[in-house]
Amino acid sequence: MASLATVEHKNQEATIYVGNLDAACDDALLLELFTQVGRVSSVHMPKDKLTSTHNGYGFVEFVDVTDAEYAMQVMNMVKLFGKPIRVSKSSLDKKASQSSLDVGANLFVGNLDPEDVDEKLLYDTFSSFGTIIKPPRIMRDDITNQSKGFGFVSFDSFEASDMAIECMHNQYLCNRQIVVQYAFKSTNNTEETGAPGGVRERHGSKAERMLAANNPMRKYMKPTNTTVMPHVGGILPISGVPIQNPPLPPPLMTQGAPLPPPLPPAQHAPLPPPLPMSNQAPLPPPLPMAPPLPPPPPQ
Repeated sequence: MASLATVEHKNQEATIYVGNLDAACDDALLLELFTQVGRVSSVHMPKDKLTSTHNGYGFVEFVDVTDAEYAMQVMNMVKLFGKPIRVSKSSLDKKASQSSLDVGANLFVGNLDPEDVDEKLLYDTFSSFGTIIKPPRIMRDDITNQSKGFGFVSFDSFEASDMAIECMHNQYLCNRQIVVQYAFKSTNNTEETGAPGGVRERHGSKAERMLAANNPMRKYMKPTNTTVMPHVGGILPISGVPIQNPPLPPPLMTQGAPLPPPLPPAQHAPLPPPLPMSNQAPLPPPLPMAPPLPPPPPQ
């Protein structure tokens, strides 16, 4: 029986961090949600001592490490109450803060379809190139919440961000040719739009790369895993809770790519002549013709 009590996690390797939670979430809901992907040992959501409201994140401990790994694959960026939740390894969050992992491998992704591209689709598209250290951001209108057509993706290494630029720049996502390049550095804790308003420095400089190579937090970073665990069946609905299962990303299409030439027709060798039948007896010679009848006697 899973516990909802506030306890110290016994198995850190089997414990996951769940962030960006809506205020309507509670321990019982997290337990019901993550029980669908594995055996849960305990659930804990730290709460404010004065208001008794949670702080927007929690921890889920599984019985087995493989269940925790599967939960990170399946549940990350699933929308709960309209917000994509962030699921990652709890031990990593305790050993290194997000600011320590942010080496500057931050990308600007522009010309996005405002209707079809959301944060989940950005994550599904770019996570194959490396570890994304925080949920992708799509800049939206403050009043209508409509996408402005651009966003940001942050990786834990420049190797991953370089690969993403090489593979995704000028490619088509939801029938629109997107722009992928290093974002301009933030000023006054604000995000740059990718369009310079003066002389701005982009991320990805030699200085940032040297600092990233000497970052002591690199020893906590796992090697990039590009294997995506198949998601079968979707997340079961919970009564009264709006959950959006992560959709499959659309195929990336390069327009104008030539079709491969057709394969040449197979050449069949001629059939060999039929073999003589050795066990067949020869036909008997034809019978001689009967002699002609004698003429009739004279009258």
